[in-house]
Amino acid sequence: MSNERTARLAVDIGGTFTDIALQKADGTLVTAKTLTTPRAPEDGVISGVFEALARGAATPGDIGVIIHGTTLATNALIEKRGATTALLTTHGHRDSLEMAYENRFEQYDVMIDRPAPLVPRWLRLPVRERLSARGETLIALDEDSVRAIVPVLERENVESLAVGFLHSYANADHERRAGAIIAKALPGISISLSADVAPEIREYERQTTTVANAYVRPLMERYLRALETSFRDRGFDCPFLLVTSGGGLCTVETAARFPVRLVESGPAGGAVLAAAIAKKLGAAELLSFDMGGTTAKMCLINDYEPSGARVFEVDRSYRFKKGSGMPIRIPVIELVEIGAGGGSIAQVDALKRIEVGPASAGADPGPACYGRGGVSPTVTDANVVAGRIVPEAFAGGSISLNVGESINAMEREVGAPLGLDADGAAFGVSEMVDENMAAAARAHAVEQGSDISRRTMIAFGGAAPLHAARLAEKLGLDRVIVPEGAGVGSAIGFLLAPASYEIIRSLPMRLDAFDRGRIDNLMKELRAEAQDVVLAADKTATLAETKHAFMRYVGQGYEIAAPIADDIDADELRKSFERAYARLYGRNIPGMAIEILSWSLRICAATPAGDEIAPLRDIRPVKTSTCRDVFDAGSQKRISYDVFDRAALSAGDAIEGPALIVEAQTTTVVSARFNAAIDNARNIILTRKGAA
Repeated sequence: MSNERTARLAVDIGGTFTDIALQKADGTLVTAKTLTTPRAPEDGVISGVFEALARGAATPGDIGVIIHGTTLATNALIEKRGATTALLTTHGHRDSLEMAYENRFEQYDVMIDRPAPLVPRWLRLPVRERLSARGETLIALDEDSVRAIVPVLERENVESLAVGFLHSYANADHERRAGAIIAKALPGISISLSADVAPEIREYERQTTTVANAYVRPLMERYLRALETSFRDRGFDCPFLLVTSGGGLCTVETAARFPVRLVESGPAGGAVLAAAIAKKLGAAELLSFDMGGTTAKMCLINDYEPSGARVFEVDRSYRFKKGSGMPIRIPVIELVEIGAGGGSIAQVDALKRIEVGPASAGADPGPACYGRGGVSPTVTDANVVAGRIVPEAFAGGSISLNVGESINAMEREVGAPLGLDADGAAFGVSEMVDENMAAAARAHAVEQGSDISRRTMIAFGGAAPLHAARLAEKLGLDRVIVPEGAGVGSAIGFLLAPASYEIIRSLPMRLDAFDRGRIDNLMKELRAEAQDVVLAADKTATLAETKHAFMRYVGQGYEIAAPIADDIDADELRKSFERAYARLYGRNIPGMAIEILSWSLRICAATPAGDEIAPLRDIRPVKTSTCRDVFDAGSQKRISYDVFDRAALSAGDAIEGPALIVEAQTTTVVSARFNAAIDNARNIILTRKGAA
């Protein structure tokens, strides 16, 4: 991103830590990690930013751009802390939000727990109007029925309104007029139109996405404006950009209007980092593993690009059960996410089984070892007890760890019920969380039709390097990469993300009735809208464009993405679809008619390709006089681990496991089954002993 002041700052707010990455004008990277301040997240941001500036000998005036990702929208949806929201919907369709897919995602559970809609029934308000699937008016909008809703909104103190009429993706006139009537009567209310938020076919998913956007919009808009003001008041007069769920960047104005696009912004940054490293290492297939204080996220990198999706679920009531959460239909990097982080709380259930997560101790009170009032044992406490964390080096010494509190919590809550000592309890907790992550990774790979054992893992986040070697053992992986600055990996990924914006819009059309003129007009509209967003974020960008058609055989229930060439032609669309279909299913269906449901266009600021990392030529073993006893999961006993300071290692240094490689924001565990080496980009490369 072009700017005279080329220092760039990235901020990632997680559930436990706020991560800062400062890239100075000379390319030097400075990082910082501070505890998140849940009651006022901006306080933790400002504190961490100035800590990074102090370390980098920089001032606010040196910064050319600030890039921010946050879990605030996600947490508001999960914790139900959003605005009082109402939904205007077509008469007769007020219950579609609750009927959902009309299926049972857990067939044999008679007490099935469905996620409650964000809008209760008494605030789902019907309006008399009706459009056909082609956007033709069947019943004109009854404006009096819209005005009659105003007193209800006032009486119920509604802060935010979602408008989701039937078939509005084909014709937005009724939604726009209804929104204008409400805005004139109630100027202070926030209004989200489904024709703007998710202009796609499938009513239920369009409504859930629009409602989610409305639900978090007041909270996110206040937060973003407050943070923007805080930066400006402290001397930052540079652009302030947000990371989207698809791994791109947008302005505060776009983010405040469509905050639902920020729901997976933090994890998306990690996937961007993994893809960039994949290109530099020439590793076409990677497993990205991001484990922080609250959650663990995994993403498959294929052909140097993270897997993408058009819909994902938030707040699943059943782990790994599709349909048990709230679907959000936006362009997103496809991740599997579980409640397994350093702060995840461990307990023993009534059947004497160890459970870990999804509840987290977070930043306040935090794990027992933080000494901030936490009494429950967590994954971090298990790592402290096992000796994998060097207390005096944790968080660069900024957080003092109490090992005794970790031991007490582990023995009391896990050891005593199972008749285990502290080591046994810590081993049980670690194994449970590692197996949960391995199971999630296997399931995700199977869903994508991928063999996970052929992949290289890249591990980042404060907790991932502690668990990566053991997770690799469970998944049968031979190589693990821990990049420089791994503890704040997602924030570093933000610095690599380009300004980009993707728009998806439904325009159903059969190939045998292809209308080139309608598609050209649609693409022109999408291009203009996406360009406005990207150029607002980066005025000097050289723009690149990619297009897809979402197609299926007529009669099928779901569609797949087929790339579109610059010259949109029916025959080329058919060939593109058949290639994509055969790649996914191994065959085509001769003689079947093909249809397109939706079209997507993505505008992206072109970024220069990074240099490939030169392979190591000289490898030299290094030794250390520092060691400590660590409970080795593979050996299931305490053994001596060598301890190395990562900052003191150079390219070509080779370490025989078992060892710990310690840095300010994390520790890499090189288990007894792995060796490690530092490559020419200062990545730690773990290789399984005996692997080719």
